[in-house]
Amino acid sequence: MAKKVGILFGMEDTFPWAFIDKVNELGGGEVIAEPVSIDKLEQGADYGYAVIIDRISQDVPFYRAYLKNAAVNGTYVINNPFWWSADEKFFNNALMSKLGIPLPKTVLLPSHERPTNTSETSFRNLKFPHDWDYIFNYIGFPAYMKPHDGGGWRNVYRVENAEDMWNKLGETEQLVMMVQEEIVFQDYYRVYCLGKKYVHIMPYEPRNPHHLRYATTHQTQGEDLEKLLKTIHDYTIKMNEALGYDFNTVEFAVRDGIPYAIDFCNPAPDADKNSVGEENFAWIVEHSAKLAIEKAKEYVPGKPNISWGTFVKDSAK
Repeated sequence: MAKKVGILFGMEDTFPWAFIDKVNELGGGEVIAEPVSIDKLEQGADYGYAVIIDRISQDVPFYRAYLKNAAVNGTYVINNPFWWSADEKFFNNALMSKLGIPLPKTVLLPSHERPTNTSETSFRNLKFPHDWDYIFNYIGFPAYMKPHDGGGWRNVYRVENAEDMWNKLGETEQLVMMVQEEIVFQDYYRVYCLGKKYVHIMPYEPRNPHHLRYATTHQTQGEDLEKLLKTIHDYTIKMNEALGYDFNTVEFAVRDGIPYAIDFCNPAPDADKNSVGEENFAWIVEHSAKLAIEKAKEYVPGKPNISWGTFVKDSAK
């Protein structure tokens, strides 16, 4: 009996169908792929998927619950819905600082507005005022301010000075923001990482319009470029092994030959042919299909079968 791979997705229209076609091409009838179809969700029920690729549950809580139920039944969910539910960018930075990954200097800020259903006494452990002189001197200006658990370049601000930061912080309402040192870069890369082993490094220009961000090339050349790409490859594997993500992108800004990890919590990264381009699209389709088939062939019904990073594994010892 063929093992079944499902993909859970929303508005995207190029990657999911190409992924399904590629799995069905490479699976040789042993592994087949289809869009996940849900007409009910009964607690503990097994709906027959060996593997599910998750592209949308971050926006749909019902889907996140579906995936956790599937994982209980042994489905290999890419990415782990339990870890994805708990993870956020500031923790990622803290963990990477312990692994020796170069990072921009980063500080977490209290939300501008108090969270709903809290009062002044809810914050008796928070010192007012914060040590703003230290924070401003540590980070420096210009700087970048972004949500500690956000994504998709939403609510990201470049701040020129302390006054500018205050004004823009006032727009963020209850979001918890982190402020980061600006890395003035010579090169910038976005890196696909699949299964904590397949790595694809893409020159990227975040300042371009969305559809032109991959329309760039290396500024570093020769032996320096070879060394840089090897370092980025090794950092990418190390980071995803620690986090446990099977489908992720990492972004690096290169300053003075050093790749600084800027963003590495993208468990449903852009894979649309119209933005990433034909070559990158072909790579992500083929390697995601290969990974799904590998995991489907390892699947044993009812056996817990989900990926955890070394941070969690080491903590559980």
